Amino acid sequence: MATSKRDPKDSGHTFEDYFKRAASPMLVLRLLSEKPMYVYQMAQELEKRSNGIYTLSLLYPVIYRLVKMGYVSEGQKEVSSDNRVRQYYCITDNGRDYLKEIYQKYILLDHAVRDIVGEPG
Repeated sequence: MATSKRDPKDSGHTFEDYFKRAASPMLVLRLLSEKPMYVYQMAQELEKRSNGIYTLSLLYPVIYRLVKMGYVSEGQKEVSSDNRVRQYYCITDNGRDYLKEIYQKYILLDHAVRDIVGEPG
């Protein structure tokens, strides 16, 4: 995927960076609505379901923010065969409600952008 040149006055973040930052909580909550997962597992699942387009290496800040907001809770911990501790995370009932709310907003915004842009000519 080609990246555009950045304006020197730009903050250094691309459209893709901003989009991922905005969409990541919704996507994490969606994954956790299916089953408890650990962070690396979530990152792999996002990449897999998006055919390699949606990669996000820094999911911990998203998880910590969702925990602080009460939308996600820590679940069980497991030690893997290579002695790595895997902290599983679970969606809360408030997280399920929030997911519904932000998904509806996302759909409205998506439709509005499509209406504004129209079909490319």
